[in-house]
Amino acid sequence: MIERTLGEIARMAGGTLADAAMADRPVKGVSKDTRTLAEGNLYVPIIGEAFDGHNFAEAALEQGASGLLWQRDHGSGPTGAPLIYVEDALQALQQLATSYRRELAVRVVGITGSNGKTTTKDMTAAVLSTTFRVHKTLGNYNNHIGLPLTLLQMNEDTEIAVLEMGMSGRGEIELLSRLAEPEIAIITNIGEAHLLQLGSRLEIARAKAEILAGLQPGGVLVYHGDEPLLREVLPEWEPQDFRGVTFGREASNDLFPLDLRLTESGTQMTVNTDPQTPYYIPMLGAHNAVNALAAIAVGRHFGLTAPVMAEGLQGLVMTGMRIEVSVAPSGLTVWNDAYNASPTAMRAALALLHEAQGFERKYAVLGDMLELGEKEAEFHREIGRVLDPAHVEAVFLFGPLAGHIAEGALEKFPPERVRHYEDKETLARELAEAASAQDVVLIKGSRGMRMEQVASFLVQLGG
Repeated sequence: MIERTLGEIARMAGGTLADAAMADRPVKGVSKDTRTLAEGNLYVPIIGEAFDGHNFAEAALEQGASGLLWQRDHGSGPTGAPLIYVEDALQALQQLATSYRRELAVRVVGITGSNGKTTTKDMTAAVLSTTFRVHKTLGNYNNHIGLPLTLLQMNEDTEIAVLEMGMSGRGEIELLSRLAEPEIAIITNIGEAHLLQLGSRLEIARAKAEILAGLQPGGVLVYHGDEPLLREVLPEWEPQDFRGVTFGREASNDLFPLDLRLTESGTQMTVNTDPQTPYYIPMLGAHNAVNALAAIAVGRHFGLTAPVMAEGLQGLVMTGMRIEVSVAPSGLTVWNDAYNASPTAMRAALALLHEAQGFERKYAVLGDMLELGEKEAEFHREIGRVLDPAHVEAVFLFGPLAGHIAEGALEKFPPERVRHYEDKETLARELAEAASAQDVVLIKGSRGMRMEQVASFLVQLGG
């Protein structure tokens, strides 16, 4: 993490020391939250809609903060405190992060996309960690506050930073890209998330393409070549000072899978760029194999060989709730994919369920997909129509929008095989009664629906 003097922090953040005599005061690390602040940290008082971090300045000092950013519009601040006066605390945090990034010999990989960002980040870090000292985004620290904090958490000897970039509207990816200045960037795909804010998938594609804003001159953009909208919007970006590398299922891409096969606990494939090297990914689903192609493209950029990258992917450790596989006491297999959901991600998960082998019966437990805008009802009905009664024994649904999934499913399923619930515990209990040790359950829904509770209930019920 960043270790500088208070005077150096002030210079890097574009601020002014309240007391020049404190310039040599050591600072180690940065925190925006007094609940997790460690002794020696710089405290950054973020201002939100319902809170003002300046109100916690005294608490930060009591916990051992070595310095505090202080907005000038909040007066002079606590008397005698190690303050750095700034115009805007958030902007100062962002400037500090970029300054720190520029002082290090670190190379940056930026990753955005509608789905698969975190999966691809973890895969890319796993590939690169075989050879380099790698720092990656932790948790959901992928926005205008989290990304600067991620940069400031880097050790000085970090060789490559793998940074996830999230958004809710236009301009946000551009800001993050300019802060991070990647030399190589990934766009995983274009889905339906943020349709409510942006209105169309074309506008979502334009928003994701903003990652080019901070790409270093002559940098590399790795993008999903099967997505026509990306091919449509990328020529709009000026200047065209980047090299494009495509990945996807189609053979027209620079990287595409060969001999793609699902196993009981993961996915196997070879890749056209080195057909002799087998890759095993300890994750279920062809869509995750496609995400791995993006990570392989980055590894190739940094000069890694196929066997080395295969080793990295085989040892992959994922951020939680991305198809976590567990077994209930009864022997029932549970696939918990409840981290998030969009129509694109939901279709990919259901394709995995349809293709799964070795189970007697397969069940889908689906919750609402949120923030889809005015077409949300039809998006849910389409998911219902995707469900195949030849492969799925029954559909268990939770949430008001999931009622539209039921409408679509009932076009092909008999009524007794489509069940809609208002209570997750009741859903889990009835599912446990229906399923057996030879069966598998897929659980998926938007983060706000907390569908992982169903998995917990199944274990608690012993079913």
